[in-house]
Amino acid sequence: MLQACSSPMRRPTSPTAAYPTMPLQNREITLLACSGSLPSATQRQHGIDRLQQAGFDVTNREAIDRQYQRFAGTDQQRLQDLNQLSQRQDMPRMLLAGRGGYGACRLLPDIDYARLCPMLKEAGTQIMGYSDFTAIQLALLAKGGVGSFAGPMLYSDFGGRNISPYTMQQFIQATTTPDWVVRSQTMQSVNDHGEGIFWGGNLSVLSSLVGSPYLPDIRGGLLFLEDVGEQPYRLERMLQQLYLAGILQRQRAIFLGDFSMGRIVDAYDAGYTLDSVIAQLRQQLKVPIFTGIPFGHIHDKTTLPLGYPARFNSSENGLELQFSDYTLQSTTGLTLENLLQGKL
Repeated sequence: MLQACSSPMRRPTSPTAAYPTMPLQNREITLLACSGSLPSATQRQHGIDRLQQAGFDVTNREAIDRQYQRFAGTDQQRLQDLNQLSQRQDMPRMLLAGRGGYGACRLLPDIDYARLCPMLKEAGTQIMGYSDFTAIQLALLAKGGVGSFAGPMLYSDFGGRNISPYTMQQFIQATTTPDWVVRSQTMQSVNDHGEGIFWGGNLSVLSSLVGSPYLPDIRGGLLFLEDVGEQPYRLERMLQQLYLAGILQRQRAIFLGDFSMGRIVDAYDAGYTLDSVIAQLRQQLKVPIFTGIPFGHIHDKTTLPLGYPARFNSSENGLELQFSDYTLQSTTGLTLENLLQGKL
């Protein structure tokens, strides 16, 4: 469960990534379609309608209607969605990813970081998404110190017929409430506490950026990872890549979210489970590994500030994460309770 917490938090010694400003007063959400196409016109419209009912002004809608091969437009079209923001006089209150899939990594070399990142930070624009959108989030953090949020996306979350009231509630509270606290009741194997920059995202995407200038070099951080549809041995291969690159060893702690496999079955797994992967990693690392973060490719998910300071406390009773200094939005002019309605 998530709840607001008003207690102050000391800044971590790790370098902070972004500089949040006063809450935004405008109501504009600009859509980004950096990855796969959004095939259902009905579902696309449901997402837009739900955001409009909550009081948001939804712009760049044409982006989610495009399709080129498996992507939501050509590379140039998808890139332009980002770079054209630096030509604006004012920035939207939020950039919302349409969906995940694949293709965002193809855009990274040509994003105008020098112009875009300072504008996003100065305006305090919130950036929301996960899955393949992790590539954009990590690149903005690495190249310009721009933080973001791992949270719901237009197509699968806002556009679904059976939306999750939990996901919507956490989206509202995490983006409007300071000093956010995330709690997991999953029993942890170690009692510990610490602080650092909370960062990460989708494991497949993050590991693919190793060796590139688009993966942040964060020391003493709190690394969060999640994935979907990957067998345990494939997850271990990606985690071992991060280990061999020295990334895992440089963190203060590692936090694991959901790793749903779906119906994938492989006879060669022979009982080699995610628990086996985690046990092996714990033998290799002195860094604590925590599980049960309520986020991933799941119906009920929390919203997590990425690239911002956080503090953690763990025990046999569970885990607590407290975030601070992330960008906030004002609720002025919004009827956010409409997001909680299951039907349009």
